[in-house]
Amino acid sequence: MTNQGKVRWGILGGARINQQLMPAIISAHNSELVAIASRRPGAAKETLSLYAPEEKGVRIFNHFEDLLADDTIQAVYIPLANFEHAHWTIKALEAGKHVLCEKPMALNVADIEAIQNIAERKQLKVTEGFMYRFHPQHVRVHDIIASGELGEIRSVRACFSFMMQPARRYRLKDPIEHGGGALWDIGCYAIHAARLPFGIQKPTAVMAMAKFADNGADLSSSGIIDFSDGKYAQFDFSFERARRAEYEIIGTQGGLKCHNIWAKPTETPIISWWTETHGPQPEEILPTANHFQLEVEHFSDCILHDKPPRLSLEDAKTNCNILVAAIESATQGACISLN
Repeated sequence: MTNQGKVRWGILGGARINQQLMPAIISAHNSELVAIASRRPGAAKETLSLYAPEEKGVRIFNHFEDLLADDTIQAVYIPLANFEHAHWTIKALEAGKHVLCEKPMALNVADIEAIQNIAERKQLKVTEGFMYRFHPQHVRVHDIIASGELGEIRSVRACFSFMMQPARRYRLKDPIEHGGGALWDIGCYAIHAARLPFGIQKPTAVMAMAKFADNGADLSSSGIIDFSDGKYAQFDFSFERARRAEYEIIGTQGGLKCHNIWAKPTETPIISWWTETHGPQPEEILPTANHFQLEVEHFSDCILHDKPPRLSLEDAKTNCNILVAAIESATQGACISLN
């Protein structure tokens, strides 16, 4: 059921990320927010009043199952705790809903394979919420790489860090095995971005080091992903360093730097690049954009026109495989081969 070509969305949970996603769904030209559910009484209503106070007619549910049982809802957004993502993605798919699941989709590859099996059987769309990939600046980066100006890509360095504020210490509540810490929160972004220039090429090994809190959640990590033949992607992320969100790409004929991977709608995206032949190119200042809204519009378009999402479940499995290997490497002090 659609309303003038709009996908009818529901949200499972009153997480803080709704500050970005709720307005994105409302503003998207092909989407309509129709419901939100929470398990804590009053949380759904409070979230709606905080992040979309002008929106009328959004139904409130006090149980996730009640929202999923509503046949008028076509798609759901899942912004729950990391360890809950796979469980509720499967529940939503079984209820016949398309799913945009916040990253990370799961804490192990087997759960993503289970999600994939259900989605294929029920012919539903599901994708992982790496919103940054929908910002036009990364399309421009792709175009520069595809032009051949940088030559063959040989190395990538991706960094994401910020100083942890007291209000965000809930990210450290669980040990890393249960989805807590920097790796599952921000490291998945850095690793995902580090893979971008290598396209569909599969990594072969991972080496990582990490600093852990007393409860087993990681605070910082650095490592290398081996793509074989001397091609490497370096990642670095932390809750204990000044804010950074950048990647640098080096090829055989030149290099490129994206200065703000996760550029907010109010922040100006900047790309710098150079070649051995022509030297530094003029710094490119790109238009601002809301990558959350672009993500929602893309996924809704996939639902309405039966198209595969840009970020596939194969991509989700590859990223998860690297994350799990990085944990194993950091805890064992060894290089981990990837199957």
